[in-house]
Amino acid sequence: MRPMLEARALSKHYQQGSIAVAAVDSVSFSVLPGEIALIIGPSGSGKSTLLSMLGCILRPTSGAILLAGRDVGRLSDRELPRIRGRCFGFVFQSFHLFPFLTARENVETALRLRKVSARVRRERTVDLLARCGLEDRMDFYPASLSGGEKQRVAIARALVGDPFILLADEPTACLDSANGEIVFEMLRHFAQEKGKAVVIASHDPKARRFADRVYSLADGRIEVMTD
Repeated sequence: MRPMLEARALSKHYQQGSIAVAAVDSVSFSVLPGEIALIIGPSGSGKSTLLSMLGCILRPTSGAILLAGRDVGRLSDRELPRIRGRCFGFVFQSFHLFPFLTARENVETALRLRKVSARVRRERTVDLLARCGLEDRMDFYPASLSGGEKQRVAIARALVGDPFILLADEPTACLDSANGEIVFEMLRHFAQEKGKAVVIASHDPKARRFADRVYSLADGRIEVMTD
């Protein structure tokens, strides 16, 4: 089976005076459809930088990013927004919900940007929020939701456009243990049920039992974890 997402010798260097600092240093790994790849490592190890490159937000200094076999890392600035919007869903630790929109409206926003009809937007949103266990919270504003509920809304928003790849950056960092497990279970469920490729960057040790592949990132370098 061909990988849905692949990094080949991916690097990102920053210049600090006369010294080039490697935030990510020649990282290679792949994720198959239906699979969760977990990248663990301490703060400052390069996890967020790596995810930003994988999601075509940040350009690599060198190396290649392949999406279903196509090198997308060096597409033009004009082409990249279309690739990001169609192929990737993003989940962040701080939720990034619009405070003046309800849970349903937050999720619908992702489809409104694609000019999906109001009827289809509502149907998809209501179905997905119900599957996330939020059927009774759809018309609540973020201020009235718990941290776990906010993160589930954020996951629904990332998935409603049916992306091929879901990138989650520390998705449980703001959650307690119980809600963190719910979020990991949701990500695993959607990966397996929908055949999504999911990449999670986390320092949460509980994440390991939800992953198909585990990688450790330290000082920008990656290695496969086998235990």
